[in-house]
Amino acid sequence: MECRRCGSSLERPGDYCLVCRSDNADAVVLELDRDRARVTTLVDEEVVGVREVTTTPEDGSESEVVELRNFAGLVADEVRRKRPEEVYATGNREVLRAVRGQLHHEFYRIGDADDPVESVISRRGDAPLEVVETPPREKIGGSHSTLVGGRAGQRAIQTVAGHPHVKKIIPGPIDAGGSGSRSGVRAKATRAGENGNVRLLIRDGSSVQENRVVTTARERDLGEVVREDLNEALREADLQD
Repeated sequence: MECRRCGSSLERPGDYCLVCRSDNADAVVLELDRDRARVTTLVDEEVVGVREVTTTPEDGSESEVVELRNFAGLVADEVRRKRPEEVYATGNREVLRAVRGQLHHEFYRIGDADDPVESVISRRGDAPLEVVETPPREKIGGSHSTLVGGRAGQRAIQTVAGHPHVKKIIPGPIDAGGSGSRSGVRAKATRAGENGNVRLLIRDGSSVQENRVVTTARERDLGEVVREDLNEALREADLQD
């Protein structure tokens, strides 16, 4: 593949051009298993390159930590050499967390899709959602300042507030009349409304709090995309089963 701007030959399709300092990838899709990662490069909603990175998982705490870090580093290197506008990821949460920790890109999570790449291409064909630059802590407001679940409840709120398409979270009152749970604090983003906003339910034992989440989605379908992202983030934070 040649650079879209200056025509210089690129070592791999979609690589950032070091001659004219321009990018040649719009997005990268990561499909992450514990022993294998597929890195797909997209340009103008078309696949221009696919590369696989493999590892042999180790047993034992110390060796496993080193092996996972090295595996994640190889995947991150594939992303860095593209310098894409967006990174979409799905698969093993442990690997995803390790890869994201080595990159500065904003990760968009892909829900359970038969074909993650086609799902991303379809999503990118829609009008882009507004990105909110407000720090997560400044997105939380409303008249109810108490949050259910202590530190874990705070982590759920912060996880959702950190999403780039979340404008504001308005905590609701705590209902202590629910059925008990032995799973600890659990959180879930519910089905989007007509205006694209969702509800964040946080449960701690018999206490439940419903929090309103205002998103930049303009209608239900786009709100569902944000909801899927939020639930993926909550699963990664071990706040969902």
